[in-house]
Amino acid sequence: MKKLIAVAFGVFLSLSNFCNAQSTLKFGHINSNELFAIMPELKASDSTLAKFKATLDSQFKTMGAEYQAKVSDYKSKEASMADPIKEAKQKEITDLEDRIQAFQESAQTSLQKKQEELNGPIIKKAQDAINAVAKEKGYSYIFDSMPGGNLLFAQESDDILPLVKTKLGIK
Repeated sequence: MKKLIAVAFGVFLSLSNFCNAQSTLKFGHINSNELFAIMPELKASDSTLAKFKATLDSQFKTMGAEYQAKVSDYKSKEASMADPIKEAKQKEITDLEDRIQAFQESAQTSLQKKQEELNGPIIKKAQDAINAVAKEKGYSYIFDSMPGGNLLFAQESDDILPLVKTKLGIK
């Protein structure tokens, strides 16, 4: 019987310690998309990315024009071409198609890498500000409240976006 009372008392103490620990947790939330969209550095990043994309688009259009010219030339002269010339022109067109496809894939990868390169420091700055606010204000957890974010329960949490905006000097 003494063992049962000791075990029950131990469970009671554990539960009360757990409840006390739970009451000291402070939860907050922030919409990271909203924060990111209002950061002034994003405009410069978007502008640089747009210029980079325009360069890639220009090269793609040049390759497309070259392809159209070769196909048009081939079609207009096909009837009068000897078979070896036809085969060579067809191979030339096929090779150009392959180069265009390879360029398109490479350009997409380059564009994605450029975006990560430009936005990486902005994301880090936002994350550093969120971390600083969380530490300064004593938050245990901050959840991302963006649509599809990791928000489990937000009723009793504080939106720290205004605090992070102040930390970053954004009005």
